Amino acid sequence: MKIKMRDGSIREAGFEEELGKNAFRHTTAHILAQAVKRLYPDTRCAIGPSIADGFYYDFDFTFHFSEDNLAEIEAEMKKIVRENSQLRHFTADRKKALQVMEERKETYKIEMLRELPEDAEISFYQQGEYLEMCAGPHVAYTSAIKAFKLLSVAGAYWRGDEKNKMLTRIYGTSFPEEDMLQEYLYRLEEAKKRDHRKLGKELGLFALFEEGLGFPFFLPKGLILKNLLIDYWRKLHAKEGYMEISTPVMLNRQLWETSGHWEHYRDKMYTTSIDGADYAVKPMSCPGSMLVYKMEPRSYREFPMRISELGLIHRNEKSGTLHGLMRVRCCTQDDAHIFMTPGQIQDEIKGVVRLIDEVYSDFGFHYHVELSTRPENAIGSDEDWDLATDGLKNALNDLKLPYVVNEGDGAFYGPKIDFHLEDSIGRTWQCGTIQLDFQLPQRFGAEYTGEDGNKHRPIMIHRVVFGSIERFIGILMEHFAGKFPLWLAPVQIKILPISDKYAEYAKEMEMTLKKEGLRCEVDGRAEKIGYKIRTARLERVPYMLIIGEKEVQTNCVSVRNREDGDLGSMSIGQLLEVLHEQK
Repeated sequence: MKIKMRDGSIREAGFEEELGKNAFRHTTAHILAQAVKRLYPDTRCAIGPSIADGFYYDFDFTFHFSEDNLAEIEAEMKKIVRENSQLRHFTADRKKALQVMEERKETYKIEMLRELPEDAEISFYQQGEYLEMCAGPHVAYTSAIKAFKLLSVAGAYWRGDEKNKMLTRIYGTSFPEEDMLQEYLYRLEEAKKRDHRKLGKELGLFALFEEGLGFPFFLPKGLILKNLLIDYWRKLHAKEGYMEISTPVMLNRQLWETSGHWEHYRDKMYTTSIDGADYAVKPMSCPGSMLVYKMEPRSYREFPMRISELGLIHRNEKSGTLHGLMRVRCCTQDDAHIFMTPGQIQDEIKGVVRLIDEVYSDFGFHYHVELSTRPENAIGSDEDWDLATDGLKNALNDLKLPYVVNEGDGAFYGPKIDFHLEDSIGRTWQCGTIQLDFQLPQRFGAEYTGEDGNKHRPIMIHRVVFGSIERFIGILMEHFAGKFPLWLAPVQIKILPISDKYAEYAKEMEMTLKKEGLRCEVDGRAEKIGYKIRTARLERVPYMLIIGEKEVQTNCVSVRNREDGDLGSMSIGQLLEVLHEQK
């Protein structure tokens, strides 16, 4: 695929490369804008970038625009693709660029131009009659855009500021082959079916209320699921030598100034006043762990010191970004902090990587790894950052774990390794993180006595595995489409008596199974057995036990499971053997 760069040069890049994919989809956004201007000439164009799974373009229409208009625009886009227009690049000075945009009455482009220096050189791309102020890059010809689809319409404030005018944002995606587009559209449909907000309501797991936007309520079955994950997490961490602590939800401003959060994270923090002093609800648990570490003198003999915490954290997320359990204002972060000597860095990082790999494998996830480096707002010396970054790189290289470098996306106090899960329909989710930190121990004056008898500064690892319990539950719900494996299902067994005559036997069966540590319910409603089975299937319950006259007489149960249907009659002993094998 030929890519036209800003300097006018042509480069070859495949769609699988970031350069090729961005250029391809950015060009599709231009084709969308060209189609809109042809069909609705009075429309004003704002911006239209490529994004993770496609592109969007923001428009100011002179009429009420809806998704009904998308088909007409798509048809016009196909005409433009067939015209095979070449994308021509040129530059102009600011004065000439303003003149061009004023002639075209593109008020949003004019606003952006007026904010640029007078001596700025402005980049343009043109295809046919359509001219766009744009840095590029783009594909060389419109005919390269083989397959595309306009997906949805949404409102978007100009420049993301609610004080500005609400524009119309059109989302779309594009691919070089039709089968790639169809595969993506299939995944989108699957994602709609698996939406954890829909499943959460259907399965009675969690609720969201207007009275607390971004603060999820866990219902009885959802809390069972959450506690199962916490029990799993605790057992794993105890085995790995972590000591669990719990630190307060709210601590004073001085602590957050010392940690650097007051300066670098203040806009995400909830604050209050107590006895005339400023306090903040914790957005992270690490400063509390530092206080625990500093309670008493420490020796190198205690290292590596692994401290874990299921910390309740709060972050002031914008209301427009909230999304079910995936983006909330309150969550339980499965945090841990490891204090160590410089010589222990690589072994500890490798140990955390292995732990994370074990967890994701247990849930059936594949993943890829990114190394995020120093951001613009970083604290600390270049020397410390280089040492920390090299420590992460060397650990990944020793493990022969492939990774990509994500420049400038580290935490303000240190570089990090991010783990991106791939779910059952190919979507990725960033969950686990390992951050290497030289700064917090220094800011808090943390020390330990070394083998030489002198005082030294410990190195600190911050890491999470789930990311947050809430978000991980949302990911699991969509990954399994609500069909949790037996060990994780809030209700493992539904007992379905055919009529009230068998209610007593059903209750006896329930008590027997509960004594075996199994989670079960009796559906004692006066409904037909077919209806009860359908209900249990909709609730994604792994096993159903049907009880009638024959089952009572033979002291057996008729067993059905979620995937295979009717498994036939079993004794209680046979059933328990099957269930315990799966647990």
